[in-house]
Amino acid sequence: MSQDGGIAAAAAAMDRKKDGQSTNATGNGNGNGNRNGSNGVVYPSYASHRLRLNPSVDHKSDNYDDLQLDFSPLLFSSLERYLPPALLNSSRDHKVQFMREILLRYFPEGERTRVQKHREYRQKIISNYQPLHRELYAMHAANFFVPSFLKAISENTEESYRNIMSEPSPGVLTFEMLQPRFCEMLLAEVENFERWVRETKFRIMRPNTMNKFGAVLDDFGLETMLEKLMEDFIRPISRVFFTEVGGSTLDSHHGFVVEYGMDRDVDLGFHVDDSEVTLNVCLGKQFSGGELFFRGVRCEKHVNTETQPEEIFDYSHAAGRAVLHRGRHRHGARATTSGQRINLLLWCRSSVFRELRKYQKDFSSWCAECQREKKERQRQSIAATKLELLKRDGETAT
Repeated sequence: MSQDGGIAAAAAAMDRKKDGQSTNATGNGNGNGNRNGSNGVVYPSYASHRLRLNPSVDHKSDNYDDLQLDFSPLLFSSLERYLPPALLNSSRDHKVQFMREILLRYFPEGERTRVQKHREYRQKIISNYQPLHRELYAMHAANFFVPSFLKAISENTEESYRNIMSEPSPGVLTFEMLQPRFCEMLLAEVENFERWVRETKFRIMRPNTMNKFGAVLDDFGLETMLEKLMEDFIRPISRVFFTEVGGSTLDSHHGFVVEYGMDRDVDLGFHVDDSEVTLNVCLGKQFSGGELFFRGVRCEKHVNTETQPEEIFDYSHAAGRAVLHRGRHRHGARATTSGQRINLLLWCRSSVFRELRKYQKDFSSWCAECQREKKERQRQSIAATKLELLKRDGETAT
């Protein structure tokens, strides 16, 4: 979902030009941008309608789990609340076609081919790898999480979350989350997978371009469990604390483990994540060093701007304890000086937020530099107004 919107739109336009006709929201190719249903209703196409800036909060979205779709069913359910009013009560098929056209604009043909190849790669692993702890592959909340975390989730209020959380720096939330037994099982599962990789000489994809060690958990069968983790546990928290960056509409994820040590990745440079909200939980083992350092939240325009003194914060990991922060919160990891540190990462993303972000220029609701620029513009405007008033008073006196 990170492809540039302009490139994707250009690719879609080229496809239409190549076909000699325009494709409407239902893909009938008649070029009129509309579709007459059996009830005579004319439905809008994406070409003439954008998503709404604000969701229809009272609208109950359809369930898409039973359809064979090329995108996550959860993604369609999240997008639906942002549809134009004329589409909200239309048939599910019409809504799917409308939303699918939006999603395809993020994915030119080359990207769709890459996604298909990755799907085949993942299926090849799952068909051959034998899990060590099968209980990890479905969500068993009572066995995974500490009681205080489960209680806060069940109450689902800002007060219940703040009762278990610390916020040592603005936008950085820390709390006890995982039971020791779960951490041990996940570590053993990752080791078992890496052993299988070495024995079969299977070439695996690493978590990202920065980490040379670690594994993508989604690739060997943990995708469903992690989807539930995001949907039922991280999204409720993010809805309260990170709503301005799509926290209430998280609909896809990238889950992986990273490994640090003298014979692994040692540290990690200053960066931002490809996520709206990032969950980072230390699994163990014994280690020293490896602190996270945070340096302020920035939009893409300001990602390399200077760090202010109040934005500097360092965090020391503890097994089972989680850190939750915006993906655009600039951060890195200091060197792990002894032992081995392994962390679970869940990058949570919102397709709705990424679509709406294309139409925004100011992100002062969450980007610290946008906030400073806005305050400076206000200061200059007030100063100019005062100067004009003083000038008028002087002329009146004269």
